[in-house]
Amino acid sequence: MTTASIAIDTSSDGEITVALSGEWLLGNELPGPDPILDRLRHTPKPDHVSFDTAGLDDWDTGLITTIINIARSAQANGVAIDDSGLPEGARKLIELAFAVKEREGARRQAESTTFIATVGEASIEFWSGVADLVEFIGEAVQSLGRLLRGKAAYMKSDLAQYIQEAGAEALPIVSLVSFLMGMIFAFVGVMQLEAFGAGIYTANLVAVAMIREMAPIMTAIIMAGRTGAAYAAQLGTMKVNEEIDALTTLGLDPTDFLVLPRLIALIIMMPLLTMYSSLMGILGGMLVAMFMLDASFIQYAVQTVDSVGLNALFGGLFKSVVYGSLVAVAGCQQGMACGNSAMAVGQATTRAVVMSIVLIVVAASILTVIYINLGI
Repeated sequence: MTTASIAIDTSSDGEITVALSGEWLLGNELPGPDPILDRLRHTPKPDHVSFDTAGLDDWDTGLITTIINIARSAQANGVAIDDSGLPEGARKLIELAFAVKEREGARRQAESTTFIATVGEASIEFWSGVADLVEFIGEAVQSLGRLLRGKAAYMKSDLAQYIQEAGAEALPIVSLVSFLMGMIFAFVGVMQLEAFGAGIYTANLVAVAMIREMAPIMTAIIMAGRTGAAYAAQLGTMKVNEEIDALTTLGLDPTDFLVLPRLIALIIMMPLLTMYSSLMGILGGMLVAMFMLDASFIQYAVQTVDSVGLNALFGGLFKSVVYGSLVAVAGCQQGMACGNSAMAVGQATTRAVVMSIVLIVVAASILTVIYINLGI
């Protein structure tokens, strides 16, 4: 195998000859045409460029790419090209390459954007997303209204499947996270309260924290990453495959048929999962307290029951309903707004999780302020 080489021969009459030799194959290490391109740019420019391929062996598109680069540079600098010295096959390929002019704007060019323009574009995109979300929430509320009037078209088998996916199948991860969160709260409570001789009040800390705040919000975040993302991926894939358009063609409302069962499933299962999460957190706290405080099961249970009122219980359950609705709305909205490519499905899934978590945190802040003002 002979190594590919390129050389330039400058004559006195203003002609330069490009000598190509060796095997010009893509798999080989090919020399670049930079010396020739520099010669074409600098003055005095040659009258024309010719090629000498007497020493050329095998070649493929590696040779064609190099010659095209030289030819384009020659055209840009007003230098004529003599391709008679090239192989016949190479001449035909180059003629095809130059037969159709390059479309204006086809090449990607680096665009510099100012900071103010970037902030402006981000602001416009943000408010556009808010408007789309509000519009989708309105459509979901209308769909719930049709459900109450018995006019919503959906499959009850789909609803049962979504309830199972958002309920029983989510128990393992909810159990693990909630149990560990209860243990963490109990450990922190024991370490701090035991110094004041009030270690038994760890039960109050764990019970109130889990039932009022942590169980609803942790369960919602778990469902956002698990169920909300699944909703976005499912609906996004249906959008790419034009299944949603097919439903519309059949006269079915996609919001009723696709979004409504998923929304109902999360609204129903989130309070149940939250109650289960609270129980697992309390059990985790009890385990820590029994080992670190030598408290009995009865003592811890009595202290827990005395510390939790109906306000805390129903306040946490109401939060879970709100969070579940937000997770379902965010997941379905991003799925329905997905683009028509595989990459768009992944982007919609990511946006669904981020939007769900942001909405959960914002809703938690608002509800906490309302609860404090109402004395709940």
